[in-house]
Amino acid sequence: MPESPLRVVVIGYGPVGARLVDELLPAVSAGLIELTVVGAEADAAYNRVLIAELAMGRAERETLDVTDPEEAIAAGVSVRTGVCAVSIERTRRTVTLSDGSVIGYDRIVLATGARANVPTLAGVTRLRYDYRRPADDARLLDSAEAPLPRGVTALRDLADADTVARAVGLGQKILVLGAGVLGMELALAAAEAGAEVGVVYHGEIPMARQLDRGAGLLLARGARHSAVSMISHSPAESVIFRQDSDGVDRFDALVCADGKQIFADLLVLSCGVGARSELARLAGLDVATGILVDENLTSWSDERIHAIGDCAQIAARPRIGDSQAPPRGAPSGLIGPGWRQADWLARALIAVASGVEKPAPLEADRSAVVMLKASGIDVVAVGDVSRDPLDDLADDVHGTAAAHTSGCLHEPPRRVSSWMDAEHGRYVKMITRGGVLEALVCVGMPRAAAELTLLFERRSELPTDRSVLLRHDGPDFDDASAGDAFAEDATVCWCNAVTVGAITSAAEAGNSTVTCIGKATRAGTGCGGCKERIGQVLERAAVLTT
Repeated sequence: MPESPLRVVVIGYGPVGARLVDELLPAVSAGLIELTVVGAEADAAYNRVLIAELAMGRAERETLDVTDPEEAIAAGVSVRTGVCAVSIERTRRTVTLSDGSVIGYDRIVLATGARANVPTLAGVTRLRYDYRRPADDARLLDSAEAPLPRGVTALRDLADADTVARAVGLGQKILVLGAGVLGMELALAAAEAGAEVGVVYHGEIPMARQLDRGAGLLLARGARHSAVSMISHSPAESVIFRQDSDGVDRFDALVCADGKQIFADLLVLSCGVGARSELARLAGLDVATGILVDENLTSWSDERIHAIGDCAQIAARPRIGDSQAPPRGAPSGLIGPGWRQADWLARALIAVASGVEKPAPLEADRSAVVMLKASGIDVVAVGDVSRDPLDDLADDVHGTAAAHTSGCLHEPPRRVSSWMDAEHGRYVKMITRGGVLEALVCVGMPRAAAELTLLFERRSELPTDRSVLLRHDGPDFDDASAGDAFAEDATVCWCNAVTVGAITSAAEAGNSTVTCIGKATRAGTGCGGCKERIGQVLERAAVLTT
């Protein structure tokens, strides 16, 4: 065992950084690790994924908390909130904070997360952060002294949630720019709460990264039926302002490329996020879309520096002769992979501090299951669903499939099965390879989606006759013919990899509510999309014990 503790500095105290700190607490208490965590926000770490639910009044503030700083302090962690790390001196192995203090380190973990993207709009200042020194005032970390105009917000933090909540409460018109998952969830929730809502996006369909054309068009129609105005093919170009009584400009309208002006009281930017990587760039670390780390979450440039979460881009280190092009990929942008990275890195750091063998490299995440959280609209998607059923026919006609099966390409071809009942808003597409599900999209078919998700998780072969899966949402469906969604190893919470068995055990220990299960197992504390399933498992457990 090393003579002195391993000095670890975690920069970033969001959900992923907090998870790492929590997992390191036993080693801190044992004296193996001397831990300092630096967070720009004064608030304790909270779940940003649920900010929209907080704004809509569907979640209480305390339910967003993902850690207890007092517990960390009691264990011996130095918790520094309301300050930023402004520079890393790799030669001296020190970190300088915005308050002027300097901290020595043996290992740094960058968990700086991501900031909301500000699109190019005339009238809104868009800053580049690549080599900009982090602000000395932690409150300016993302604005860099160029805040968004009044009436424009990005739903990213607690202050943004308050802004949206006020607009909803006053019945104001809200315009969401961007139709990704979070933008659509916000728009649908705000409309349900009584606000007048519109969504502006440049393409034909919403959620274009996850859905194909059929699923996207059905989602757009479903949103319109839920009183959300869907404004497609509308690249935004500029904003128009009006003056408040104090003479300060306030957002009035969005101007699109075709000249139309869309008036609203509040513009919410939902245009994705970008990694906070400027600190790494200034320290001379390799950065592409995110901070480049290998399968051990170690920087390409410095073995003493790691990165996890929304700021980390995992890619294999280049070898002699490899292309000099930037590596493909990007940070996942999802909380589940970030938490798994934190769990693995905690084990690796404890192994270093203990002088024992490191764990095996982190396994690559499979495609994430995306579930739209919206009342009355069921959308589930996994993987790349862009392939069309007619592509199968084209492959057969041109001999591509024959080349696959003859061994020329060493793997079976991808096959597509799809079905649509547009009148009733139902659609399913299944993409398989060798009969095993690789990608899927389901709209308006919750039971089929649940069955397909279970098959995807287990890498099970689909029935030869794919049409039998359509009966799951039919009136004559027999639950006994489905896969066992309550099997002990069936995953309920994808963000935290919590199974039915783990929830059942927690219920047997006296945790009888979804909130209690979250505290006991962390299930439901990520995206929140599994809370209904947790309730079903609890109901079943209660029936079995009576």
